[in-house]
Parts: sequence; structure tokens; C-alpha cells
Amino acid sequence: MSKIVFRPGARFEQMIGTESSGQSEGIWFALGWSRSEIEPGHSVMNWQATTDHAFPTIDGGWIVHGGMVTALLDTAMGQATWSLLNLHEVFLTADLRTEFYRPALPGYLRAQGWVVHKTRKVTFAAAELFDENDKMLASCRATNITLDVRTRRESDDHAS
Repeated sequence: MSKIVFRPGARFEQMIGTESSGQSEGIWFALGWSRSEIEPGHSVMNWQATTDHAFPTIDGGWIVHGGMVTALLDTAMGQATWSLLNLHEVFLTADLRTEFYRPALPGYLRAQGWVVHKTRKVTFAAAELFDENDKMLASCRATNITLDVRTRRESDDHAS
């Protein structure tokens, strides 16, 4: 299967100039996520999950909470989507579905996100989560709706 090549949006240029995580505060900083790769329509996020992000099992082990796994996958897809947007565009996730194949254990996790298909208003994205041994733990699909913030501001001004 050949890789689809996407044209970068203006936001991609902003992303290239940022530090590896792209954030110095907020959820990335609080959870310790970092971005190791970014190209138009593709991103890779890394995370060293700890027991602070997990729940104990009956045998004394730990499993990373599924919501945390989904959030990381969502972020990988979001970065891939964001890289194709122009400066006046943002997106909202309209649909998000995660499938869990194996438990994610505390330790190194890698999420690869990519854009599957993009139209002017809708972006379909996918992501996969791997452990340090490259075993796939989960996958995720999202439908992202592109919004033009210029249009949004105009419609907000006329509301009421």
C-alpha cells in the first residue's frame, strides 16, 4: 500500500518551529507526552506512562486507563489533521472510536497518527498504539470537522 502524500497547511509551518512536544503547558506537559515526528498528514507521539495513569489489577500489576490510551491516540490523529490546516482553520472531533487489542502497561508507548482522507470540511484519521516491543495495543479512528474561524466569528456576531 502506498503512502498518501498530503499538501501541508500553513499550520504545519507553525508546528515545525515548536519544541518536540509543541506545548510547554496544558495536557501534553501534564501527562509527559512528546511529539517525535511530524510531516503533512502524519505524526508520532511518545509517552512514558506511569502507574499514575493506570489502575491496579488483582495480581499486583497495572493497566493504563483506556481513556488515557484514547487521549494519546486522539492527539496523534489531531496532530496529523492539524498539519493540513490553514491559519484560519481549526477542527473538532465529531466521532472517535478506539479498539483495544492488548492491555497497555506502564512504560514506553508510541502512537502513530495519520490522515486517511481529507476534504475541505472533513478529515478522516487513524492511529495505532505500540509498546516498546512494537506490539500493537490499540487502534483508533476519528472523523474531524474543519471549521473556518473567520466564518465562525462572523456568525457569532450575528447571533441573538
